[in-house]
Amino acid sequence: MVRTDDFDFDLPEERIAQQPAPRGTSRLLVLDRSRPGVEHRSIADLPAQLTAGDLLLLNDTRVIPARLHARRRTGRRFELLLLRPLDDGSWESLLRPGARARPGERLDLADGGEVELVVPRGEGRWQIRFHPKLTLDRLEAIGETPLPPYIRRPAGVRPSDRGDYQTVYASAPGAVAAPTAGLHFTRELLDAVSARGVELAFLTLHVGLGTFRPVTVEKVADHRMHNEWYRFSAETAKAVNAALDHGRRIVCVGTTSVRALEGALTGGNGRVEPGDGWTDLFITPGYEFRGVGALLTNFHLPRSTLLMLVSALAGRDRVLAAYAEAVATGYRFFSYGDAMLIL
Repeated sequence: MVRTDDFDFDLPEERIAQQPAPRGTSRLLVLDRSRPGVEHRSIADLPAQLTAGDLLLLNDTRVIPARLHARRRTGRRFELLLLRPLDDGSWESLLRPGARARPGERLDLADGGEVELVVPRGEGRWQIRFHPKLTLDRLEAIGETPLPPYIRRPAGVRPSDRGDYQTVYASAPGAVAAPTAGLHFTRELLDAVSARGVELAFLTLHVGLGTFRPVTVEKVADHRMHNEWYRFSAETAKAVNAALDHGRRIVCVGTTSVRALEGALTGGNGRVEPGDGWTDLFITPGYEFRGVGALLTNFHLPRSTLLMLVSALAGRDRVLAAYAEAVATGYRFFSYGDAMLIL
């Protein structure tokens, strides 16, 4: 039985990055599964770690300013984290403090509009409806960058976070958390990867609750992932299938690209079909990867589904040993931290 405790490790608080290093300058820990130990490099060395013919698969989702503040006319304040739009024009959202909320009540927003609390959906989630209807332009005006709680901003989110917490190739709005492995790339680094003879391809997976929801159960098998939406264009589906057909390595940028790729291959019986899909795939040690050949990722939280995914690819013992060395040698952890390359 695989236990959640098996993926715990000691992490001093000072190792949690509170702001990003200048883009393109982060450290890179390289774990080559064919050799013992790890190498300490820079993200600028990534092109040299790749091979002509590789396919680099990136997630072009764009983070929306999904954190909103609302209040009752009596003064009580609420915080909403938008998760996803629903088919009827309403939204699914986390609400705090949820225990203080009542179905049917309306809360005031900063621009004079209102949000209606329609019905609770469990685990702190609510179906909500905006009056007037929420547009992306309106959300950009009243929402905040949804930084994770371990990045502390006592004075509030900084204006710089709106750009820092976004990849340079983000183009499809809808994520409530960044695909953080992609934050390391500059345009120049992408050009250097291409010059190496590596093919670039983009998918979209809107990062949602399934990625960052904590594991609270004792047995890993009892945890359930939430669905996340993804899309493969015809061009990217063709590129992925061609790489698989010719035995070329697919290098995923981030765990979100892994979940989208493996979810699509599972649903397509080993092929990626163009179009939309949903995945609740929970990748843990013992999982047999269909398409992932290598992975660029950040350092993840203890006991998290993301650490379990990485351990499925490289082995729990090797990953935890690499994490221990990363802690000892001063690597920066989590969303604004350094990177790890698994070959």
